[in-house]
Amino acid sequence: MTPILTIFLLSFASLSHSLPLSANSRWIMDDQSGERVKLACASWAGHLEPMLPEGLDRRPLSQIATHVSTMGFNCVRLTWATYMFTRYANMTVVQSFGDLRLTEAISGLVSNNPNLLSLNLVDAWKAVVEEIGRHGIMMVLDNHVSKPMWCCADHDGNGFFGGVYFDPDEWLQGLAIVANIFKDTPMVVGMSLRNELRGPLQNVDEWYKYVEKGAKTINTANPNLLVIISGLSYDLDFRFLKDTPLELKMMKKKKVVYEAHRYSFNEGQSKVWVAGPLNKVCHEITIEMEEKAGFLVRGGERTMQPLCL
Repeated sequence: MTPILTIFLLSFASLSHSLPLSANSRWIMDDQSGERVKLACASWAGHLEPMLPEGLDRRPLSQIATHVSTMGFNCVRLTWATYMFTRYANMTVVQSFGDLRLTEAISGLVSNNPNLLSLNLVDAWKAVVEEIGRHGIMMVLDNHVSKPMWCCADHDGNGFFGGVYFDPDEWLQGLAIVANIFKDTPMVVGMSLRNELRGPLQNVDEWYKYVEKGAKTINTANPNLLVIISGLSYDLDFRFLKDTPLELKMMKKKKVVYEAHRYSFNEGQSKVWVAGPLNKVCHEITIEMEEKAGFLVRGGERTMQPLCL
């Protein structure tokens, strides 16, 4: 599931920075100056069936990027589907939209972003990344799903390694392709391994196995990138790290950032906010979040890492 508007990385400092960035204890740091960096990221969905960041049929790309910047964001979390890079890279934007019978959207692209229509999907995606970067906005490239589709559900086949659409080898191939494509794009500061791991197949042993492989794949292609890692149960649960911290010794620099997603409706709790009392509900959920993920920014040296909410 894509956060509706924003994610915040819990690091506090001036928004001025140089690149690349690294992790130091609970903070995101500017490698050159050693100062803390705060990322305020707008989430822009590009993982759905058309395989193009949404809204480009409604507004010119440069106008959208400008709007993101003027709203005060210094970062975009841009989501992508593995298959776009491993299976559909040569499909053009107009073919993708045409196959989905999105005739009105094609007309909108003709009016607002005609230069994208004849590009293949990967080149169109690169054009979006380049335009965002020209506006001085950093980017986190988020592997949201394998098969382009809405996210997320327990049984959608995209939830965990070995799922119907989640072949680990193809996933690693996709990570390598994306990391290599943007290795010379300095405004791309991080990549997430996968959004909201979930479903009946999830287990801790496979998590450690494939998280290590995914992190190594990204770090080998581009050692400057932050590697952003999802927990289990829709990105809610990291408790297993209390017993066995993740060791990524192949990384020469500290690049690991964990991400936790928490919504009002998580775990069937949407009605508790209405039933109240709110102070009690807030207190109980705060304790739950601290137990499952918040400890990462307050734990001992072995577990302490930046946490993305």
